[in-house]
Amino acid sequence: MDDAPNLKILKSEVLSDNWGTLTKYTYELLRRDGAWQEQIREVYDRGHGAACLLYNPQTGCVLLTRQFRLPVFVARRPAHVIEAPAGLLEGENPAARMRAELIEETGFDVSELEHVYDLAMSPGSVSEFLSFFRGTYSLKDQVGEGGGDPHEGEDIEVLHVPLQKALGMIETGCIFDAKTVILLQDLHIRLTAGLLTQPDGA
Repeated sequence: MDDAPNLKILKSEVLSDNWGTLTKYTYELLRRDGAWQEQIREVYDRGHGAACLLYNPQTGCVLLTRQFRLPVFVARRPAHVIEAPAGLLEGENPAARMRAELIEETGFDVSELEHVYDLAMSPGSVSEFLSFFRGTYSLKDQVGEGGGDPHEGEDIEVLHVPLQKALGMIETGCIFDAKTVILLQDLHIRLTAGLLTQPDGA
């Protein structure tokens, strides 16, 4: 924050420090008209994370998960959310952490992942950046049942969904998780452009 000449942090106050840290900042921001304006905002810091979409070129399926999400329930939306596998980095290398998360959540072990980009997921209130990955998988890569870690309250259903069906689920609202929509659309664009292999008859 010291490299922002248009920002003066006046005060910070930690409001909560449990699973993540919620901090209230009082600061002055230099507006484009040259005036300094005092503002108060809250920032939630839970660390950075990674997400990955695996695609099976032989079947045309993508590997997704479904699990209960309390914040979605509180927002009065369908709370069992279909998502691409994801997890917090907890200080680890993003690619290594993502491979471990894939095994834990889906039971599939893939050695090579391609880093796509790092994106801010909710820059107005959350400090998290998410590292996006993509890769391919086959049924022979399965090393376990997946399902997540019960000690962390995870109860994850593993889904093999045809890509075209998954894209249709975005249109109908069955898939509404932002990271998953981004990865599915990125995969569709690359397949359409001939940059990746499609199954016969796709």
